[in-house]
Parts: sequence; C-alpha cells; structure tokens
Amino acid sequence: MSENIIKKGLILEGGAMRGMFTAGVLDVFMENGIEFDGAIGVSAGATFGCNFKSKQIGRAIRYNKRFGKNWRYCSIRSLVLTGDMYGARFCYDKLPKELDKMDFEAYKNNPMEFYCVASDCVTGKPVYKKLETCDDHELLWMRASASMPLVSRVVKVDGYELLDGGMTDSIPLSFFESIGYNRNVVILTQPKEYIKGKASLMGLVKLVLHKYPKIVEAMKNRHTVYNEQTKLVFQKAQKGELLVICPEAPLGISRTEGDPQKLERVYQEGRQTALERLEEVKNFLKCN
Repeated sequence: MSENIIKKGLILEGGAMRGMFTAGVLDVFMENGIEFDGAIGVSAGATFGCNFKSKQIGRAIRYNKRFGKNWRYCSIRSLVLTGDMYGARFCYDKLPKELDKMDFEAYKNNPMEFYCVASDCVTGKPVYKKLETCDDHELLWMRASASMPLVSRVVKVDGYELLDGGMTDSIPLSFFESIGYNRNVVILTQPKEYIKGKASLMGLVKLVLHKYPKIVEAMKNRHTVYNEQTKLVFQKAQKGELLVICPEAPLGISRTEGDPQKLERVYQEGRQTALERLEEVKNFLKCN
C-alpha cells in the first residue's frame, strides 16, 4: 500500500462492563461525525462497538441499563442453566432482534469494515473475522469473541472452537497495521499506569480447559503479552503514530456489573474523556 494512502482505524479493547467507557466515547464520536475506514473489537469491544457501524447512538448504554439485572442477560443462574453467564439466546437473538433492535440494514450499508477477535482453543492463537452483516452466523462469531473463559461454553463455528478474543490478542493493533490501517485510534478500558498481573484461578482454567492445552498456555502468558501490547501502544502514541483514549484512573466497576447507576457513571466518564479529547482526535484524523 502506498504510504500516501491513509486508512483510519479504530481499535477497541474489551473488559466486559468496563466497555461502558468505550460506549460513551463512541457515542460522542458519532454525535460529532467522526468516522473511520475500519474498526476492530475484542470481546465487549466488539459487542458494544458494533453499534458504531450501525450508527445507533445510545443503544449500548440503554440496553445494558435496562437488562443488566435480568438473569437471562447475565447471572449465575444463567450460567448454571445454560452454561453461559451471559445468556447466548437472550444476548445474541432476543435482544438484538426484539427487545432493543440492532439496525442490521444500517450496519450492512455502512462501508466501514468491522472485525472481531476470538481465540482458537486448539491452537491458542487469535482468529480475526470480518463481520459484514451481523447475521446469525456472524453474531455467533461475536458471541465467541465475548465468551469469557470459565463462565462460557466454547463456541463452535466454521470449524473453530473459540473463546474470548482477549485471551490471545487484547489490543489487536499489530493485526490492523498488517492489513493497512496506518492512522489508528486505540480505546482502552484501563488507565495508562495499569499493569496486568498473572491470571488468577489458573488451576481451575487447567481443569475446565484440559482438552485445550494451548489455550491454557495462552492464558498463563496473557499478562506478559498484554503488558507488552500496552507498552507498545503508549510508545507509539508518544511518537504521534497513533492516538490512545483511556480512563484517567481505574473505572471501579465489576466485569458483570448490572447496577444502572454504576453503568451510567462509567458511560459518562467515557463521554467526558471523549469531549475533552475531541479536537485532538479530529486533528489526528485530519477530519476537521
């Protein structure tokens, strides 16, 4: 690709309900006409970020506040009865098609590319999937991207056995650069100073995922990979090669938070951060 061709990319880290921060940032972007040539989301970065392609301002915070305490959406009861803490049928069928409809037509017609990342349990490597329509088949990929280990069933699709993309590639900057995206905005859900520690419950991970030794190994090394990724991201940001948006301090919200007030607080934090950085983002993307 010619160096003169600019491809604007948006990279969305996961983090379950920390993703309300991302939702706030993206809503401000939409309200101010900030667009990208492509986006890639990991886990919650994909499930909430898809609303950016369908141009549905406010949808992510709206349905999370409405259904966050519904046991079919997320609960131990759902985990016991279905094998998934985040109920698969509720989250990826009933919700987007009936309860808070996703605009599939707008999603399909938006030329922005959208990818999700999932982890191949057999190889222990990330898999990247372009989602063009968000039809039932592609929603299965999105579910795979957000299927957290220990509280989700392995998702089988297209010959793969998949779990959460964050297990193998939490910040897929290198992949996006490899396919030509050279002016990237990275949205993280942890503050700049955050250092990931070793995975807890590794004994349980080994027990539950004993059929997949390579994904167990990936989980064992996840903190090292993640910390190297964030170091690289901030080094590139310092050189002006990309732009990072992240919280000033830890968001103080659990991964499965259902309290509407807490969700709203984190969402507003994302909005405020985006508003404060808005002119910087516009200048970086050369869209002012």
